[in-house]
Amino acid sequence: MSDADRLHEWLGLQAVDFQRGAEGPARPAADAAAWRISVDPYGSDEADVSWEEEFDAFLAAVDPSRVKALIIGQWGESYEEKSSYPIGLVVAAADRLTSLRAVFVGDLIAEEAEISWIEQSDVTALLTAFPALTHLGVRGGTELEFPPIRHEALRELTIESGGLPAEAVRGVLDSELPALERLDLWLGVSAYGGDVVLPDLAPLLAGTRFPRLHHLGLRNSELQNEIAVALGSAPVLAQLRTLDLSNGTLSDEGAAALLEGQPLTHLVSLDLHHHFLTEPMERRVSEALEPHGVSVDLSGRCEPWDNRGAEGRYTAVAE
Repeated sequence: MSDADRLHEWLGLQAVDFQRGAEGPARPAADAAAWRISVDPYGSDEADVSWEEEFDAFLAAVDPSRVKALIIGQWGESYEEKSSYPIGLVVAAADRLTSLRAVFVGDLIAEEAEISWIEQSDVTALLTAFPALTHLGVRGGTELEFPPIRHEALRELTIESGGLPAEAVRGVLDSELPALERLDLWLGVSAYGGDVVLPDLAPLLAGTRFPRLHHLGLRNSELQNEIAVALGSAPVLAQLRTLDLSNGTLSDEGAAALLEGQPLTHLVSLDLHHHFLTEPMERRVSEALEPHGVSVDLSGRCEPWDNRGAEGRYTAVAE
């Protein structure tokens, strides 16, 4: 599961695994860490603790009213139990977690569950329960629900998946998020539930949905060329400072469309890592943008599987 490593920080705070045995100086202040709550469902019977028990221990060990960032790690056999289980417990504690500003749901790595095995749920329950939440992150697209919602404070939304359901994407783009500044969507592949088609992205590309948006990631997609072509004339591009089209099947066709469309020289950075560009096209992109101060990431050039051309291109994250 490339590019889906365990979080090291969240909300600018170092990620710290809650350990019920740690006390005193061994434990940071409640507001000085992004707290990860996880359990090991494969441990010994003596060590078998439910996520609810671990979360209750966490609330008793720290001052919950000062907690700013929470990371929901493994909550059990995650390919069998939906994220509604830990989300429900966090929502039930909303009256105690009065300073919570950031939640990440599903911080699992491949050794715990492949990204497509993570059973998600309706993650907007967190937005409803925490009107001051500014950051929401989700890993896993299976069973993910995101019905349209209005939320005044959310500034950053990240959904990492090997296959993102179109219905969830439409829900995000039908939402009213006036404060949203950063949006990252890993669209994934059809084999793992990624059924987004380009028209689904039309409200986003039109540039009217999220007026404060300055970072856009449309990543890890089989549609990377189509997205690049659409961005060449999309109004949203003019409001962006950073654009991330990495981890997908981008080839010379898509890169050329980007360069031949509206100007990109206002960008601070363009991330294209994990791509299928030829060396001449890499040079063309660099020479067109870097003299204007645009930082371009062209690392990780890939070759199609079995010399199969376009059919052999692959995303960085799928299963």
